[in-house]
Amino acid sequence: MPAEFFARSPVVVARALLGKVLVRRLRGVDVAAVITETEAYWGERDPGSHAHRGMTPRNAVMFGPAGRLYVYFIYGMYHCANIVTGVDGKASAVLLRGVHLLPPHPLHPAPRTDGPGKLCRALAIDGRLNGTPLAPPRLWLEDRGIRVPRSRVERTTRVGLSAGQELPWRFVVRDAASLLQRSTGKPPRPRGRARGPEGGWEGAKIS
Repeated sequence: MPAEFFARSPVVVARALLGKVLVRRLRGVDVAAVITETEAYWGERDPGSHAHRGMTPRNAVMFGPAGRLYVYFIYGMYHCANIVTGVDGKASAVLLRGVHLLPPHPLHPAPRTDGPGKLCRALAIDGRLNGTPLAPPRLWLEDRGIRVPRSRVERTTRVGLSAGQELPWRFVVRDAASLLQRSTGKPPRPRGRARGPEGGWEGAKIS
C-alpha cells in the first residue's frame, strides 16, 4: 500500500482497512488474512489512547512516521498490533482487532483470530516487529480488490476501555464469512483451537 494510504485520519484509515489483506511471511510461507475489525485511536485528544498523556518510550512509535507497526504487550500474555497513521509527529494509530485467514492455509486446525491478541498469536506478531515498516518481507498489506459495502460495516463504540469508550471509532464487517466467500470464491478457513502451547503458528502443524 502507498504511504499516502496511511497518512490520513485514523478514523478514515480504520474504515479503509476493512477488506485489505494482511500478509505475514513465516518460514518462507505467506499467510494471508483479510482485516475484518479495527479501532481508531488519536493522540492527546483521545482519552482512550496510549498517547493521551504525551510521548513516552513505550508509545513513541505512535508519533510516526505513518505506515509502521506499533506493537505492545498487555496483561502479561497478549500482544496487540496497530498501524500508525496520520502526520509525522502527531500520534494516531489503528488497532487491528480481527481478521479472517484466507485459504490455502498451512495451519491445521486454523487458530482463532477474532481478537487483537488472538490474531497476533496466530500470525506470530510480537514486540520484535514494533516500529518496523508495514512492508515485505516480514509483514505487509495488500489490496486484492475485496470491497466492503457500507451496508456491511457496523460502526460502534470501542471496547475494553475505561475512558473514551463512548467514541464510535470501532469498525466491524458484518457477516464477514459470507462476504469473503462471494469476493474470493472460497470460504474462509473455519476457526478452531490451534495445537500446541502457543495457540498459533509455533504450536500448529505446518503442511
